[in-house]
Amino acid sequence: MSCNPEELKHVPLFALLDDDETAILAAQVEVKRFAARQRIYKIGDPGRNAYVVMAGKIQVTTVDEDHQEVVLDEPSHGEFFGFASMLEESPHKTNAVALDDAVCLEVDRNDIAILLTKKPMAGMDMLTVLGRQYHATQQLVRLRASRNANELIDEEETFGERIADMVAKFGGSWTFIIAFAITLTVYTSINVFLRGRAWDPYPFILLNLFLSMLAAIQAPVIMMSQNRQDTKDRVRSELDFQVNVRSESEIQGLANRLNQLTDKIGDLDDLFRTAVKQDKQ
Repeated sequence: MSCNPEELKHVPLFALLDDDETAILAAQVEVKRFAARQRIYKIGDPGRNAYVVMAGKIQVTTVDEDHQEVVLDEPSHGEFFGFASMLEESPHKTNAVALDDAVCLEVDRNDIAILLTKKPMAGMDMLTVLGRQYHATQQLVRLRASRNANELIDEEETFGERIADMVAKFGGSWTFIIAFAITLTVYTSINVFLRGRAWDPYPFILLNLFLSMLAAIQAPVIMMSQNRQDTKDRVRSELDFQVNVRSESEIQGLANRLNQLTDKIGDLDDLFRTAVKQDKQ
């Protein structure tokens, strides 16, 4: 179904087009309607088309190395999805599903070529959209990796390790220090006051035995908690490294796509200027 030219004027990417150019583009793009939870495309499908959301909301997801679904974006009115695969003519690397009843414009490379021929500066709007989507994706992946570090550690945590964390947390608090000082003061004061009837007279041999036993038990428990903290730091470092590697790869891929798009805009701009000169002649 063809598109109403008036609807294109509400899309930021096409807002600079005049009436004639809007009419030409509207005659080429198609309006697609999707029911709630309907799949628009899946990973591996040919990336022949991109979509602009006119109504409703779309969820774009991918699958990470742990085979878990990651939400990359939720484009709404006026926003693109599937654009990079369409430009690169490569299979889709994401899944797209309509969250509710949605209306989208289906755009292919030929539509974009005609658009850039008529309005070369519209390419800057496309670059802006790509940059915004990339930063949003990077932030979502980074946040997810930070959250997964704690989830991964909690899943592998044993009962003994939880007890060790609690003991280390309490032993390193002012509550423990104050309670321990009060206990020692009361213990020694009572034994000094009782004198000959004291069960542990000075030099408090029994108290020293209890303190030695407490230190012998508390020390390895605290070391267990410290080892767990080292494990947490190592897991977080590994996940941060994975995020950095993915980000570097995505930046390189995006830079290549932007360069291709810039080259194509330049070529189309040259063709457009040549055509204008020929018309004037």
